[in-house]
Amino acid sequence: MAELDNCPKCDNIFVKNQFRDVCDNCYKEEEKAYQEVYNYIRKRENRTATMDQVVVATGVEEELIIKFIKKGRLKLAQFPNLGYQCERCGTTIRDGKICPNCVRELQTDLFTHNKEETRKQELKEKEKETITYFSVNKNRNK
Repeated sequence: MAELDNCPKCDNIFVKNQFRDVCDNCYKEEEKAYQEVYNYIRKRENRTATMDQVVVATGVEEELIIKFIKKGRLKLAQFPNLGYQCERCGTTIRDGKICPNCVRELQTDLFTHNKEETRKQELKEKEKETITYFSVNKNRNK
């Protein structure tokens, strides 16, 4: 459902929807910037350009180029040297939010955490059994 919001670029009020996250004027500017970037990198001699080279040649901000990539408007399969930074470590990646190394580290940490939580739960259960057992025996002797 559409809702009113302030444009993150110019602060004008606009109707935000699932297709646009900026106002009409800023959207038009973004489209112009997209065409400039796309026209630059589609040229054979520029297909191997790095992100820095594209930014310098087109004057388009890196964040906006990354937005085009993340939205799927620029397909990196055709441009081998383009990418963006992993949100965790800063390594250049071509898809997702974090690099494969960070994914492995997070999975390992999660596995270790889950294993530790399971061990703690088992210790609690054993402690509970022991306390229950002693309580029952105390009442028998009286």
